[in-house]
Amino acid sequence: MDVAIVGASMTEFGEREGWLVDLLAAAGAACLDDAPLGPDAVEHCYVANMAGGEFEGRTGVMNALVQELGLIGAYTQRIDQTSASGGAGIHAAWQSVASGASDCTLLVGGEKMTHRSTPESSDIIASLTHPAEYKHGVTLPSFAGLTARLYLEQTDATREHLAAVAVKNHRNAVDNPDAQFHEEITTEDVLDAPTVADPLGLYDFCPVTDGAAALLFVPESVAEAVTDDYVTVAGVGGATDTHVVHQREDPTRLSAVAESAETALEQAGHGIEDVDVAELHDMVTLLEPLQLEALGVTDPGEGWRPAVEGTTARDGAFPVNPSGGLKAKGHPLGASGVAQVYELVAQLRGEAGPRQVPSDVALATSIGGFGNCVTTTVLEGAR
Repeated sequence: MDVAIVGASMTEFGEREGWLVDLLAAAGAACLDDAPLGPDAVEHCYVANMAGGEFEGRTGVMNALVQELGLIGAYTQRIDQTSASGGAGIHAAWQSVASGASDCTLLVGGEKMTHRSTPESSDIIASLTHPAEYKHGVTLPSFAGLTARLYLEQTDATREHLAAVAVKNHRNAVDNPDAQFHEEITTEDVLDAPTVADPLGLYDFCPVTDGAAALLFVPESVAEAVTDDYVTVAGVGGATDTHVVHQREDPTRLSAVAESAETALEQAGHGIEDVDVAELHDMVTLLEPLQLEALGVTDPGEGWRPAVEGTTARDGAFPVNPSGGLKAKGHPLGASGVAQVYELVAQLRGEAGPRQVPSDVALATSIGGFGNCVTTTVLEGAR
């Protein structure tokens, strides 16, 4: 069964008041307001969330959300796939409708993080690593630093080239009212920032963020009957890589991105050359070029060139992260993958305002850990 998205919303990202359920409820209510269907139509309600219990000491957020939104009677479930929870939530919501199990599924992704210190947040996120790595103090930033060092040694890329990703995505976020940051930065700002994990510094990494986003999924036949303003989920693919990063033959090769994208694009009947705009999981600047290589946009070792040459700018041949990406929009874990698709829905509807790019086909990648698990989604404008 073909699946469509008929409602989409996103809260402001950043340091937010309240708790996780408050953010989820705000995004869910706004999504239902955006849709041509009311709460009574919702049969399934999924919550994408990595660590609500760890951050707040509270579980059962999916049940609390159903209560807040007046969806009593709907089946509900929490989806956790670490930092790819949002993408996994999209896979689950799409599958629930495509299978015929639900004729209307609400997905809400969110995380509340800023009330905890940066070391506490880093430790919670690092718990997704293998125990053998975790006991040695390994964190996702340290993985990024080690991989960046290897990438810079093996390719023609320089620190300035990686900085171009941060500069581009911060520029894009200026025009996103819901983004965490609204200030442009320069290459010098990136290079002069304090080191986090050599050779990467503060401006190479995404911030700690609060926020939520939501999407409403229905069969395309239902969407056609109730609105002209919908987006089709043309393909969804998921894949995993080794849990232990050093067991990979090449840590700079994101195999799960390549495999999940191949599945999603084949299902959609598209090649990567058909994609007009993409939202890629840039928890760290290095991940954007690595994904471009895994997607086949560039050859291996050449993924740094598009940001430097303007190919991935909003007016480039392959715009990437017009929202500002996780890097500047923010990365509230469970919300991020959902917010990526929210941005692409806005692009395909022609509702992205000053960050609008011409687009009929869009792609999003949601990554867990450092490529441990990935969901890729391909979307099309209304046919």
